[in-house]
Formats: sequence, C-alpha cells, structure tokens
Amino acid sequence: MKTLTAAETRKLLPFPALVETLRRAAQDYHAGQISCPERMVVPTLDRSGTVMSMVACAPDILTTKLLTLYSGNSARSLPAIQGQVMCMDAVDGQFLFALDGVATTERRTAAISMLGLDCFRSGTLETVLLIGTGVQAKAHLEALNVLYPGLTVYIRGRSRESVAALTGSNAYPALRLRNDDETCDPDVVITVTSSQSVLYDAPPKSTRLIIGVGAYRPEMIEIGPAIVNGSTCIVDDPVGAPLEAGDIIQAGKDWEEVQPLAAYLSGREKPEGPVFFKSVGCAAWDLAACRLARQTLGI
Repeated sequence: MKTLTAAETRKLLPFPALVETLRRAAQDYHAGQISCPERMVVPTLDRSGTVMSMVACAPDILTTKLLTLYSGNSARSLPAIQGQVMCMDAVDGQFLFALDGVATTERRTAAISMLGLDCFRSGTLETVLLIGTGVQAKAHLEALNVLYPGLTVYIRGRSRESVAALTGSNAYPALRLRNDDETCDPDVVITVTSSQSVLYDAPPKSTRLIIGVGAYRPEMIEIGPAIVNGSTCIVDDPVGAPLEAGDIIQAGKDWEEVQPLAAYLSGREKPEGPVFFKSVGCAAWDLAACRLARQTLGI
C-alpha cells in the first residue's frame, strides 16, 4: 500500500478538481450511494488523548480515516493531530493507498466551503472576512487564492501577531490580504475557529453569505443566534449536523427548517433571503478526496 506524505497529499488534491469531486460525492451521499456512519470518538484510558475513526463506503471505494488527538503534544515537539485516510477497493477490499489525514481534512474542509460559496453566493465576489488564523484559515486562503484571484480578504484573529503572520505572508499572491477593518462590509464571512463565544453577529442580509466552519461541537459557537434564526440554514451533512453544529444547536433552530447542501447542487433551487451555510464535515468528504487521489494516481 502506497503511503503519501502531507505534501504529496496536497498535490493530489488541487482545489478546482476537489470542489467538483465533492459536488458529485454530496449528490451520491444524498442519494444513498455513499454510506457514512457517525464518527467514533474514543478517549485514551488516561484521558490524555483521543482516537477518532470515520468510515465511508461507496460502490467503487471504501475509506477510513484514523486520527489521534493529543493536546499536550506540543511539549513533545509533536503535532496535536496525526493520522491517515486509507483507501480500499470496494470490489475486493484491497488496500490501495493512504493519504495524510490532517492534510486531507484541511483541504476537503476548505473545498466544501468553496462549494457552498459557489452555490450560495450570487454576483461578483469582491471581499471576504475570514475569522480565524489557524490551519483552516490557511487552507481557506489557499483555496481562495486559487479559485478567486484578485479577492480582498480581511482577517480577524485573537492577536495582532497571528493576523500579521497571515497578512504579511507571500503564500497567497493572488489575494489582497488586510487587517480586519470596522468599516468592512464583506460579501462573505467565513469563520474557522473553535470558539465557545459568538464571534460574528451583524444583522443578517441577503447580500452577505455566512459560512461557519468551526464550532464543530454543541458547546462551541461562532455565529450569533440572530443570524442563524434570521437566515436559511443549510448544512453539508444533515446526519451529523444536529449533533455537532454548535451555532445552530445553541440558536434553538427548528431542524425541520434546516436544508441539506445536496438540495441546491443542481442549480435549479436557490435559497431566499440571507443564507447561513454550516459545514461540520463527514467521512463522505474524505471518500471524495480519495476518489480524486485514486484517479490521479491511476490505481
């Protein structure tokens, strides 16, 4: 079985192709052509770490992502999150290859945001407010750099230093990166944090798309309840979202009113009024990444 490094994994998952592969996978998942059970999360015996397993099955391939999460690893000079996404042939069960788990998660998460942006943002895109400065912020900047050259991105973070590290970076040459400006009236807001307090609560408006990527646990929240309850709420995974989408859970939104991303992928349906697109992620998106990688590898 071929094992890919993080750099090799990123190279196998270019954003334009990954977005389109995810579009097809979301339709397959909605149609029952991808089986994606709830993720399994098991703490270690001493509670110092966590093991996470995510499995998905399709007619062509089977995938499983195995991650370890150790918050204390910085003291060991090790990354907090480590793992792999293994891809198997669905016909004979043969193990084909393994992608780097962290790099795969970063890229497919950012690509889902780009898919939501493509579906729900109409008109010319000129400005984005990105809230967060961590690894997902960097992945989203990379995706925007490739897909929306010329875009102005305002960045908001916990510290001036973390924001300056991004705005001063040469890694995103097609973007105009700026410090968050109180006068900024962005076309799109993207939040990518693990906050447990509201980070964005401006009144909802139909000309502004809100994409919530962080707040992946019930106790977390990034987007204010007024936005959630005043918008059409759309989620990438309608199975996982009621258990994980902290913004929506804490707002008390009626889940009967929350729509799946797949309902809008054909382009025939368009949501009315303000839109809040919530991404929680699922194993089906890892499977989509493996589909693209397998195609490129020719396995």
